[in-house]
Amino acid sequence: MSEYIILSIFLFLGAFIAAAATVTGLLLGYRTKKTKNKMAPYECGMETIGNARIQFKVGYYLFALLFLVFDIEALFLFPVMANFKEIMAGNSPLSPTIVVIDLVIFMAILVSGLAYAWKKGILKWE
Repeated sequence: MSEYIILSIFLFLGAFIAAAATVTGLLLGYRTKKTKNKMAPYECGMETIGNARIQFKVGYYLFALLFLVFDIEALFLFPVMANFKEIMAGNSPLSPTIVVIDLVIFMAILVSGLAYAWKKGILKWE
């Protein structure tokens, strides 16, 4: 029960410090008038020429998402692989059979995602 008391104290202190910083900033901060020019999206003083929207190719976005997915997958694999020898020796509370089954399922999902992306042509850089 004492762990919950300590946790609640830390949560209260964190919320209190964040609220105190916000209130202090509002009370002591420099206030400016909100004019039409101040609230404009472009404050550089130059008028935009033409359409400001640029269409990006969706392939760049998908390529970046795939990179993030596989990067995070590698991050999830690292702790298991770092302790794989201990797990297989039985020096860990984890069951070696369950760990191997989980790794096989995990890798199957990873490989199927890569095969799908390859089949759709997302990995072709044009």
